[in-house]
Amino acid sequence: MGIFSRPSFYSDKKRDLPTGLWQKCPACSEMIHNLELQQNFRVCPRCDHHFVQPASERVEMLADADSFEEMDANMVSVDTLKFTGQASYTERLKTYQKKTGLKDAVLTGLCGLEGIRTGLAVMDFNFIAATMGSVVGEKLTRLIERCTAEKLPVVIISASGGARMYEGAISLMQMAKTCGALARHSQAALPYISLMTHPTTGGVSASFATVGDINLAEPRAMIGFAGPRVIRETTHQDLPAGFQTAEFLRDHGLVDRIVHRKELKETLHNLLSYLLANRAA
Repeated sequence: MGIFSRPSFYSDKKRDLPTGLWQKCPACSEMIHNLELQQNFRVCPRCDHHFVQPASERVEMLADADSFEEMDANMVSVDTLKFTGQASYTERLKTYQKKTGLKDAVLTGLCGLEGIRTGLAVMDFNFIAATMGSVVGEKLTRLIERCTAEKLPVVIISASGGARMYEGAISLMQMAKTCGALARHSQAALPYISLMTHPTTGGVSASFATVGDINLAEPRAMIGFAGPRVIRETTHQDLPAGFQTAEFLRDHGLVDRIVHRKELKETLHNLLSYLLANRAA
């Protein structure tokens, strides 16, 4: 044995490594520390992939310091349909409330946005895929109606898997309710800006998310009603490459502009300043 060799060491004990400190970018496979990712607004520093961003971080990023006044913070869903399965709807709600610290899948409130008082709603995909049930629809509607009464603009940031199946037709009713509130907001000549993030699908994409005076989207966000497989099996036709991406929808007129997350606050301020100035004129 050489003087610098040593026998290999083997142990069947698993290494006690902390979990949740790193994330792998699904686009470029870069390993990113969670702290760096959070400081970079959850955008990959290597390839610019936009990770899902929690609603609380989004509000902190957009709202002026200490200006966010949350509305309907304690509103919670109830299991009207007595949904049964592997886990009851009530149990699922409690699980996600504990996991996210939210009561439901959207944060709503009033805030300053570079000095412009604005109604802000942010959906959180980490809460049951930000599906829209009665609470999401009611909170959005109340925010829009308050902004109409106080003559304020509305900004809604969407990310959703669609309607919440645990609430059946009650969930589908929220599509009409939110759009009705937005129609009255529009009749008052008040601006509504919609930002669609990855993914924005189902009943959310078919209602309030796509009816903004200006529709924005984050880079490479998936936006659509049904998934590609469902559409392909229904229509029996080949689909264009990337047809449900933000870039495709921008090129075909549904999305007005794609905005990098780091430029979002400035972009919203500029758009609101222009729209409100035109309204005053």
